[in-house]
This record gives sequence, C-alpha cells and structure tokens, in this order.
Amino acid sequence: MYQDFLYEMENGLWYHFEFESDSVSVHDLRRFREYEASTSRRINGPVVTYVICSAKAKSIRDSITEGINTYRVRLILLKDHDAGPLFSRLSKGSESSVKREDVIPMLLSPLMGGSTEQKDRILHGIQFLRSAEGAFDLDEIKKMEAILYAFAVKFLKDDDLETIKEAIAMTKLGQMIWDDAVEKGREEWTRIGQQQASERYSRLILLLNSEKKEDQIIKAASDPSYREKLYQKYGL
Repeated sequence: MYQDFLYEMENGLWYHFEFESDSVSVHDLRRFREYEASTSRRINGPVVTYVICSAKAKSIRDSITEGINTYRVRLILLKDHDAGPLFSRLSKGSESSVKREDVIPMLLSPLMGGSTEQKDRILHGIQFLRSAEGAFDLDEIKKMEAILYAFAVKFLKDDDLETIKEAIAMTKLGQMIWDDAVEKGREEWTRIGQQQASERYSRLILLLNSEKKEDQIIKAASDPSYREKLYQKYGL
C-alpha cells in the first residue's frame, strides 16, 4: 500500500523519494541506482532519486563512482528545520483554509528537528489530517496518512509505535485496513467452507458407491434437501 514514492513531474522527469534517518551508505546508493534503472525501463522515462535526510543523519553521502560511471542522488536536508512553528501555524488555521502546500511540510515533519519528539510529530500530523478530512478527497487523506504511518514504522519502536497504531486505527486509512482485513477473512472462510463442503460431498459419494446405491448418488447430486438428509443419515 503506497510503498513507492514516485511522482511524474511537469518537466518530464520522474522523482523518486527515499527517506533516511542514518547515514547514506554505498549499499543504499547501489539500491537507489538499481531502483532507478528498473523503474526507468518500466515507465520508459528518466528517474531522479531524492534522499530526504532526517535530523538523526550525520554523515551524508550523495554519490558513488564504480567503474567508469558516477551515480548521484539529490539530498534534501531537514535537520535544521524546527517542526514546532509549523504545527503552531497549522493549528491556527481552519479546515477550509488548509492547502496542499501547508500539508506537505507537515508530512515531512517526522524528519525535521526541534524539541518535539518524533512520535509526537507523527501523532500531531495524524490528528491534523483527521481534522482536515473535509479539505481533501478520501484517497488523498489515506495516502497522506500512509506516509506518516510509514515514518512511524521506519523510525519508532515498541510503545511509541503502538501509540501511532492506535491513532491510525481511528483514521480513514485505519478503516480501509480494517475493511480489507474483514474482506480477506470473509474470503478465507468462504474458501475453507467450500473446501469442507467438497470433502463432505466426496465422502458421501464414496459411501453410496460402496453400498451400490447409484440411484441415490444421482438424486443426491440433483436434490440439495435430499443430499442434506443423507449427510445426517451417515453422520457427515
């Protein structure tokens, strides 16, 4: 669900966004390069990777040279941005005044600096999106919630992550996840039920065949109520 942060831009390029809280390693750059190459073939277009570095990133590498080629990404450094004033400004606005250009920095707030804990920034973001549901369509809200949840999974652990999961459960994204789980559960029970019904019917046919009751086999196949009586008779 919303795993690739890949966007087609007006200039004809495709921008691929990666998020890193640790230093960018040679392994990371090789992975980005591989993604760009495979995605470029798939979409038949040029791909540029932007690496958004969080406040915890210390050593920033943006290129590797291997063989005759140099591969490079573009870095976006957010460690010097304080998320506090951002949320203060958003809290003063009304739902009708919320714009996309206001929301995008908020979605990146988990990667910013400041005195507010990372968990609290994600939590504030989720709460803000719930209050702004009327300003965007449902799919946009779910995608934005998915971004914040992806940050939580990437950066948080244990109790902090559980807190975010509880908050997400009350959102549009949480409802979608729940609905999907219910539907998958329903499909699984249907599959199990069909399998059990098939096995039950097969056992009945084998029993009737062993007793040379071909006429009952034919009737059981065409008459569900009669078949049910036979199930009860044979304890199936």
